[in-house]
Amino acid sequence: MNEKSKGLQGPHVLSAEFFSRVIDSLPDYSIFTVDKELKINSWSSGSTQLFQYDVEEIMGKDFEIIFTEEDKKKGTPKSEIAKALKEGQAADNRWHIRKDGSKFYAYGQVYPLIGEDGEVKGYVKILRDLTERRNAEKFAKEAEELSVHKQSILFIFSHDLRSLLTGVTGTAEYLNKNFDKMEKAKAKEMLELLHKTSVDELNLLDYLVEWARIKYASDAFAPTKIELFNYVKKVFDELNEKALAGNINLTNEVEENTTVFADGEMLLSILRSLISNAIKYSHKDGKVSVTAKRKEDEIIIEIKDTGIGITKEIKDKLFTPEITTISDTWKKDKEAGIGLLLSKGYVEINGGKIWVDSIEGEGSSFYFTLPVNKPLEITNSGAK
Repeated sequence: MNEKSKGLQGPHVLSAEFFSRVIDSLPDYSIFTVDKELKINSWSSGSTQLFQYDVEEIMGKDFEIIFTEEDKKKGTPKSEIAKALKEGQAADNRWHIRKDGSKFYAYGQVYPLIGEDGEVKGYVKILRDLTERRNAEKFAKEAEELSVHKQSILFIFSHDLRSLLTGVTGTAEYLNKNFDKMEKAKAKEMLELLHKTSVDELNLLDYLVEWARIKYASDAFAPTKIELFNYVKKVFDELNEKALAGNINLTNEVEENTTVFADGEMLLSILRSLISNAIKYSHKDGKVSVTAKRKEDEIIIEIKDTGIGITKEIKDKLFTPEITTISDTWKKDKEAGIGLLLSKGYVEINGGKIWVDSIEGEGSSFYFTLPVNKPLEITNSGAK
């Protein structure tokens, strides 16, 4: 037997103190144990660094203390333990909460601690902070999505603006050459067409300017607490004349004091686009209503109309650049299609999602979500 092997003889050479020092030498990891009642009974220095709790203040606390409120409501802590007990381990990637309420993303594993008698004595939890890696991956994904989105938008604008400009210049050239020989009624008709085409072009340019402002201005994204009822009312006031023309009844069913955390200009743009489309595609004497309900930490806003509805073909492409190429209706109404594409981007920037339910011939409901409070991701990592 050589000298090295002699140094490892005996069952007590690798003591608890040795293992404790090994654990504390891993500052990037949180390693702690809980007893059978899921009360914390050991706490590494890495755990203190990650969670901000000193040993004295965390000992005896419930295992749930490190989980988000959402995960607590779902019963995640106990289900994680149950899985570890059944399968020998449980692993996951999830958000956890520090002492100061800030949130971080971590990879975690739980193992049951089995005594010599075969009985479960408790559990050990091992975590590693992956927030920086997740943010880097998220940034790379968003950069890729932004590039694709930018190319799609610019393709639409360049194609549509070129078509509109061709129409404008062609009509203007014809009028310039033939105005003196034309019948008054025909000249008036062409001037009206010229005016309409110019307005459509201006609207497209407005969308392009707004999209560029949001995407590239560093100070453009400014989320704050917003009274949703007032914003819906503001958009209703703007679109009231358009609704009256079709005898469309606008109903604001959002309860007062309902608040969301969002960028005000983006929210107005989303509401303006969705409500304008609802009016445009409603039957005469129809109704457009806006409602809002809370679900956990977000508000679900619904814009409902009693209009022509949407076919499955259009529904599947509704929030993509393809919307202006698959249907005669949407080809003619490029403003509506591009408005939906921009709305999707604005909703997602504010941490929400957007979707639609529709029955052809009966009407549509457009839904989007916004957070109630300032998301922790924005608090800790800056605006998404």
